[in-house]
Amino acid sequence: KAVIIFVLCVAALFAGYWFDTQHQITDLANLQAKEKELKKKFEKKQKKAATLPKLKEQLVQIESILKELLRKLPSDAQVDDLIRDISQAVLASGLKQELFQPNYRGKKTEKNIYVKLPITLRVKGDYHSIGKFVSSVAAMHRIVTLHNVSITASKSNKGEAKRLLTLKLTAQIYQYLGEQQKGKKGK
Repeated sequence: KAVIIFVLCVAALFAGYWFDTQHQITDLANLQAKEKELKKKFEKKQKKAATLPKLKEQLVQIESILKELLRKLPSDAQVDDLIRDISQAVLASGLKQELFQPNYRGKKTEKNIYVKLPITLRVKGDYHSIGKFVSSVAAMHRIVTLHNVSITASKSNKGEAKRLLTLKLTAQIYQYLGEQQKGKKGK
């Protein structure tokens, strides 16, 4: 009887292990692995949460800088003045203007914030005059960038004391699209 009871107890323990405890051990191992993964996620989120106030402060700073830069972009009314200023810079630098062509057809809208307005320029003058022109464009109160710059030596005329250079470039004016203009573009 003792052997039969022992065998039945062992069979009951084995059956309990096989049908119940084995699944619990597997579930426990899965839950422990999941716990480690959740702890890692929690630590990452905790680090992000700790830096959130600094990030919000940086966002406010970035937005104020963006507003300041957007104020430097000309509106519709100021574009003509800026084109005139660039033309005046050519003349004030002592350069001979061969080509001054605003290209409104070549404008490109960027990120619904601004429009690029290219102006193709070709001027002739000496080295110092070209430097003075570039310096005066850089000192303008509005953002104007110079692209595709090419400086070549002009064929000198006999009797010229200074060697003339030809400057070819594209000046980009970045026009700010105000809220009114964004609404017009979206319609």
